[in-house]
Amino acid sequence: MFTAILALACAVAPRAQSTLDREAERWVSRTLRQMSIDEKIGQLLTVGIESDFTPTDSEAFERAVRAIREQHIGGVVLFGVTPPSPGALLNSTYGGPALGQPLSAASTLNRLQSAARIPLLVAADFEFGLGMRLAGATTFPRAMAFGAAGDPALVEDAARITAREGRAIGVHLNLSPVSDVNNNARNPVINTRSFGEASDRVARMVSAYVRGLQSQGMLATLKHFPGHGDTDVDSHLGLPLVPHARARLDEIELPPFRAGIAAGAAAVMTSHILLPGLDPQPDTPATFSAPVTTMLLREELGFHGLVLTDSMKMQGLAKIASPREAVVRAILAGHDLLIDLPDAEDAFFAVAAGIDRGDISLERIDQSVTRILRAKARLGLHQQRSVNLDTVAEQVGGRAARAVAAQAGERSITLIRDERSSVPLTVPATASVLYLSVLDYPGGWGIAAPGRVLVPSLRARWPQLTAIELTDRTPAADLDAVRASLDTYDAIVVGVFVRTTSGSGRMDLPAPLARLLNDAGTRATEREVPMVALLFGNPYTATFLPGVPSLMLAYDYYDLAEQSAVRALVGERAIGGRLPVSLSPEFPVGHGLARAALAGLPAGR
Repeated sequence: MFTAILALACAVAPRAQSTLDREAERWVSRTLRQMSIDEKIGQLLTVGIESDFTPTDSEAFERAVRAIREQHIGGVVLFGVTPPSPGALLNSTYGGPALGQPLSAASTLNRLQSAARIPLLVAADFEFGLGMRLAGATTFPRAMAFGAAGDPALVEDAARITAREGRAIGVHLNLSPVSDVNNNARNPVINTRSFGEASDRVARMVSAYVRGLQSQGMLATLKHFPGHGDTDVDSHLGLPLVPHARARLDEIELPPFRAGIAAGAAAVMTSHILLPGLDPQPDTPATFSAPVTTMLLREELGFHGLVLTDSMKMQGLAKIASPREAVVRAILAGHDLLIDLPDAEDAFFAVAAGIDRGDISLERIDQSVTRILRAKARLGLHQQRSVNLDTVAEQVGGRAARAVAAQAGERSITLIRDERSSVPLTVPATASVLYLSVLDYPGGWGIAAPGRVLVPSLRARWPQLTAIELTDRTPAADLDAVRASLDTYDAIVVGVFVRTTSGSGRMDLPAPLARLLNDAGTRATEREVPMVALLFGNPYTATFLPGVPSLMLAYDYYDLAEQSAVRALVGERAIGGRLPVSLSPEFPVGHGLARAALAGLPAGR
């Protein structure tokens, strides 16, 4: 089935050629000669757009067109949808992301391309597939799940599908793969976005992703250079520090970036992090650092592609520089594209003023513009910039692509503890089963409510299921009531949902909930009844549950992860995932208990 997907992709997806033919080279040279200074400045600028339906007669569309025509922006970054919410949150369940629509996104991008004299470079963050931004598109597990599955070929397949779907709607540059080595258990922003903590394994996965993505005509971006894995501050909220000397960076942080560059990655995104081992200047994150961006990345590592900033809206940057200062410093450091600017007009005038003052040379601008034009020509945008809306439904989503995602999810499931051999769970259909859905906090579940796959799946197998949701807002009296009822059940299944969401500042299971689960585990062991906890999201949550007799990790949340976990729990699928990170001496990298699928499951199981 997947062979058919790739055949179709090869037939319709433009290939991103690493070298340009004569026609493309002539287009780059001719376009550069014909550009005004204002147009050259604009090529370095990008703004964000959302992927919901955007009428041509709307303020949102007109705002984007003004940026194209007046600031001559060179690209846009496609996001999902941000639902409106009150300025002061009146209910903790408000907020959270929402998904856009593929056809709406493609239509908007086509119309914006028509408004631009020079083709726009369209970027998007599709770390785990288009489904993270667009409804109906394919959603893959997060990178750490692929690390647990341990198969670079699976990563390459997922990247190919992502490229096919992205190019079908008019996106050219994927702000992925995450190339950070997550070796800090308290990292609140990378975590499951990383393939793991073993640098060599991460490097293999990064290389596979680059190969798969670029084989189908989408450009890959290595991020967050030179490594955001060993931080304990979210750069969306503050300015992280990586205190290590250069020798340590060479050993741990840099190998995945070296591997990605060797695989031909077209772009690298730097990070808003301080690295005194590379640049000791105060208040000089990689975003502003020529020693990091130019000397290390370009001169020493030999990278000749596009260098991008991370989002220029992030608070880590805003705390040390004004928007205008940040733009100029990022360009002087060696960046080609300024991603997700808060104000394109303000950025345009900041760069123009920098040129007038002599701070930024025209030669420096021309270097970036040439690289940007070459990337656009490599994508074939000088020949065809719009997409065929009639083929979007054929190229985006579908059962064959979902099957690849399901395979990745199922192979990632990692059983790290099973003291009483409770997995697969084989209690009879007549058993009284308690399911506890344990959430870090109730807000922000905009895409999918936790448990919406688990609860009906478990109830189909055990009709006498009692399902209870607990959060950090559950009163202590209610927790005590659950604790008092534990002895009435024949088995206990727990779904633990702990997120590491960018900008949230949270990553832990609240202590009262952890105590309840440990107490439940102790009691289940005493009564000799099975208790299995399925951990969704942050894998380090396992270290707070020493009393739970059986622990299974899914590294993700939402429907695919829940479906994979249930199938593994009941023995429909084999379990073979291995930890891509170390959780404790008991649970080192590579640890994982194997379980074979059960043969001859009865109907309904």
